Amino acid sequence: MIKRNRLFGNKTRVTFCLPVNQPSGPVSVVGTFNDWEPGRHELKPRRDGTRTISITVPSGHYQFRYLGTDGVWFDDENADGVGPHGGELRL
Repeated sequence: MIKRNRLFGNKTRVTFCLPVNQPSGPVSVVGTFNDWEPGRHELKPRRDGTRTISITVPSGHYQFRYLGTDGVWFDDENADGVGPHGGELRL
C-alpha cells in the first residue's frame, strides 16, 4: 500500500507499507528519490502487523522498487503504474 499526504509547498509525504513477513527479512524501498541506494529507506515493523517507511519528496515523477533479502527486487501493485524500471509515482 502507498499513502500520500500533501504538505506545505510542493512536497508530499509518501508512506510505503507492506505486511510484516511478506516477504520475510529486511526490505528497502529504493528509487529515483534516493539514487537507488539500498538500505537507505528500510521498512520498519509496526504494532499493527505491517512495516512502513515514510519519505518526503517534492512534486514530480519517480520510479521505485522494493529490494528484499538476497537481492530480490519486486514491485508494488499500488503504484501509479509499473514499467521496465519498476513502479511509478506521480506526485
